[in-house]
Amino acid sequence: MDPDAVKSTLSNLAFGNVIAAAARDLKKEMVAKDKAQAAPASHDEVDLDELLDDPELEKLHAERIAALKKEAEKREVLKRQGHGEYREITEGDFLGEVTGSEKVICHFYHREFYRCKIMDKHLKALAPVYVGTKFVKLDAENAPFFVSKLAIKTLPCVILFK
Repeated sequence: MDPDAVKSTLSNLAFGNVIAAAARDLKKEMVAKDKAQAAPASHDEVDLDELLDDPELEKLHAERIAALKKEAEKREVLKRQGHGEYREITEGDFLGEVTGSEKVICHFYHREFYRCKIMDKHLKALAPVYVGTKFVKLDAENAPFFVSKLAIKTLPCVILFK
């Protein structure tokens, strides 16, 4: 047998298999499309009056409303404690602010450092979003005791107190 003839026959068989597979796939797609078109487009209608009188649904609704009210009250309490805003504190206020809340982010900054101003901008944007965390800033020049105790070497420095 001629090697070229064998190669030609094998490639023709492989090409035939590809064509046959493509034809099977096309047939499957056409059958699926026909079934989709033949299926009735009607859906079961839901009786809204039945849903409104459902005691389980009413119970879920009442639980959700109670949870939302509780969450709103918690947010109000946190806002009264200074959460949701980004403000400057003094060295004397530092311990009271940090120990008075569960999570506090403190930015030690210098008024004239450009990078501190960039950090300020970002923390100011984050404070209203994360009400559960108190955001404060402390001028490092006016707080030498805490700068030395916390071993702050570079500015800006952001520390999370938990």
